[in-house]
Amino acid sequence: MPMSGYRGLSLWHDTIDDITPRPSLDTDLDVDVAVVGAGYTGLWTAYHLIAADPTIRVAVIEKEVAGFGASGRNGGWCSALFPTSLTRMAAERGRDAAVRMQHRLHDTVAEIGRITAAEGIDCHFDQGGYLSVARNPAQLERLREEVADYHAWGFGEDDHRLLDAAEVTEMAAVSQALGGSWTPHCAAIHPARLVRGLADAVERRGVVIHERTQAVDVRSRRVVTPHGTVRAEHVVLATEGYTPTVRGRRRAIAPVYSLMTATEPLPDDVWARIGLEKRTTFADNRHLTIYGQRTRDGRIAFGGRGAPYHYASKVSPLYDRDERVHASLRRILVEMFPVLADVTFTHAWGGNLGVPRDWFPSVRHDRHTGLAFAGGYVGDGVATSALAGRTLAAMISGDDPDALASLPWAGRTSRDWEPEPLRWIGVNAVTALMTSADWSERRTGRPSRAASVFWTALGQ
Repeated sequence: MPMSGYRGLSLWHDTIDDITPRPSLDTDLDVDVAVVGAGYTGLWTAYHLIAADPTIRVAVIEKEVAGFGASGRNGGWCSALFPTSLTRMAAERGRDAAVRMQHRLHDTVAEIGRITAAEGIDCHFDQGGYLSVARNPAQLERLREEVADYHAWGFGEDDHRLLDAAEVTEMAAVSQALGGSWTPHCAAIHPARLVRGLADAVERRGVVIHERTQAVDVRSRRVVTPHGTVRAEHVVLATEGYTPTVRGRRRAIAPVYSLMTATEPLPDDVWARIGLEKRTTFADNRHLTIYGQRTRDGRIAFGGRGAPYHYASKVSPLYDRDERVHASLRRILVEMFPVLADVTFTHAWGGNLGVPRDWFPSVRHDRHTGLAFAGGYVGDGVATSALAGRTLAAMISGDDPDALASLPWAGRTSRDWEPEPLRWIGVNAVTALMTSADWSERRTGRPSRAASVFWTALGQ
């Protein structure tokens, strides 16, 4: 793919200074740790390994360029959200472990701000929190239950609090707002600046990155590429939504597409009518996820689900754009902020994210084979991947003073997705179910029974 193609991947790629590919691997290489994938997970793993031991030899192998995938294209929410409920985590590892996991995620958001500042990574980090808005009675009831549930687990008003309609409007003038909830544990970022900055930071510390180098086979102690084999004591698979493209892992992760759009930079008088002065990230509490942020250059970047899952876990640049879904996203954003009715939308893009069969992310390392994996973030991966990278580094080095290897996601493996066509039917049926549930709740104001049954069956 030419550089012009990388530039056109997203708004984020279009607004960074340099995407010149690093040299490809052209010979065999011996290192201590080989990382496959130069996204957040791989780069945070490399960062924490080299920061703890400057003598360790780490190589990162990337098929395209650092930040090519979801790490460079996402919504820019650095949040403490986790796709698995505290109840589900507690069922596997106990209440204390579940609460400790959530506290680690809270801490990780602020830690990313500290590390990026120390490394000189200008990723537009602004921790203005996350606002979830209820725009119908069903959404409001669900928000009340969610906040009450957090409080029952010991998290207070400083972590999650309910807002009335007036308090929502003070933050963001979302139409039809009945109320909302707010948490401080989220920052808005420029995701491509973060991932490209991380790549530069680990290189400065001695990590070698080979871009435009495909890993054609990943196995114990080695990564095979077209022009050389990387031999390593430890091999980290950090491929998230591209995991099904790795030999032997077709059913490990379902690659689900999330799409985004962005407005032109908005004038001050429009922002005066919208709000979001602190760059608070925002969504409403529908089932089919949406997400938005105010960018540093005065746009709204807005995304959501709704794109189909493609048969046999296929990933392709052809799926990055879907006019039906992009039109729906533009319509939803204008519904939320009617002042945007006449603005120009300048960018539309998308990419895949990784969904494990049980919606439970995992971090694991087998000391016998040297193989390690982290991923399955279900779209909540910016901060989660940073914690995963720190955890993998602790597992690989054996130095784990914070007991990260005892967190609920550590050492677990989700079962494989069903073979086709069951996988295709199941994943797309869930998307259809959530679309129908949101329509029903807008029409009746009552919570969708079908959606409730699904989330309960998933353990959420």
